[in-house]
Amino acid sequence: MVIKQVNLETVCGITSTLPDNLLPEVAFAGKSNVGKSSLINALMNRKSLARTSSQPGKTQTINFYNINGKLYFVDLPGYGYAKVSIEEKEKWGKMIERYLHRSKQLKTVFLLIDIRHEPGNNDKQMYRWILNQGYKPVIIATKLDKINRSQMEKHIKMLKNGLQVVPQTVVIPFSAQTKQGREEIYAYLDSLLAEQEAE
Repeated sequence: MVIKQVNLETVCGITSTLPDNLLPEVAFAGKSNVGKSSLINALMNRKSLARTSSQPGKTQTINFYNINGKLYFVDLPGYGYAKVSIEEKEKWGKMIERYLHRSKQLKTVFLLIDIRHEPGNNDKQMYRWILNQGYKPVIIATKLDKINRSQMEKHIKMLKNGLQVVPQTVVIPFSAQTKQGREEIYAYLDSLLAEQEAE
């Protein structure tokens, strides 16, 4: 996949009506500080279209990026940020749930997990929840550059065991610094689009 054209088309807040898109959608979910904006920017070849911040919890809306006029990247609010009130967290949770439940075009959910650590309760809950909505999440193991190459397999196993992933789950290790893993994600998106066109 070569991304030539990116357009932030729709931004949905808590009370917004979700767009009725005709193109396929792929969603990105993950904890507030897992590097979601960095991943999306790396995929789009843009430095700061998705807002990155040293202060987690910046994405408080659902952002729809039109990619090449062929599909949408859907950036979901980060979950599990400690400094946000419980009421605020619940609102974001309901917003994500509403999207996962109602989108007619959602084809895949990329769930981002920090490769360095065991998945937390929020990660496990999100993984189960995505499965319960009928999707099979693709796990993106972020911050790959923060561990030694020799530790990669061990850490991937830790993520799989921690989440109790279903068989044949795709796990793609990724680094926003080195862009390792980006080609694998592009290949996955290409196969997804090819399936859509074949239908």
